[in-house]
Amino acid sequence: MRIIMLGPPGSGKGTQGVLITERNGIPQISTGDLLRESRAKGTELGKKVAGIMDRGDLVSDEIVIDLIRERLQEPDAAAGFLLDGFPRTVVQAEALGELLADRSEKLDYVVLIDVTDDEIVGRLGSRRVCPACNAVFNIDSNPPVKDGICDECGGPLVQRDDDKPATIRSRLAVYHDQTESLVSFYKKLGLLAPVNGSIGQNAVSVEIEKMIGG
Repeated sequence: MRIIMLGPPGSGKGTQGVLITERNGIPQISTGDLLRESRAKGTELGKKVAGIMDRGDLVSDEIVIDLIRERLQEPDAAAGFLLDGFPRTVVQAEALGELLADRSEKLDYVVLIDVTDDEIVGRLGSRRVCPACNAVFNIDSNPPVKDGICDECGGPLVQRDDDKPATIRSRLAVYHDQTESLVSFYKKLGLLAPVNGSIGQNAVSVEIEKMIGG
């Protein structure tokens, strides 16, 4: 099964993606994770995207497409995959279609998780992460046992620059300006599977399973 998770940053794409991949035995491919890993390694690509990510802007189509092309060549993606954070523009969607056609593959579903801007700002503004082990907490809905300390490894929790309110609003503006056009793009192709992302994590998971199975 080949799936795209679509929706604004903080909509729950990553969480639902994990559940879908566990049910279907396919890898979850997050461009955000790929970019952060590249940045952390200090590669040429990582240095190039560092400033872009800090501003909350989107990296170029060329960079993202190259990352995805390389990742889909790995053995675990041969039987299917779930893309989280890609494509973000119609240009990327068209490039993905061409890439899959070259592999004699096609998409099965595009899951759209829809959440309001105000709820997104609240969610992401409350998120804290552990740089040491990558554990994620939410000071409102999933706080650590000890304030500011990771439950998993005892390291200090931080707020990522791209989770700060001003940056979140910037990211949402970019999403509305560029990414929402994907909704109509994939709707015309008959691939769109929309779900209300404000009904709670478990309810969202149930709705997605009803639509795509697995």
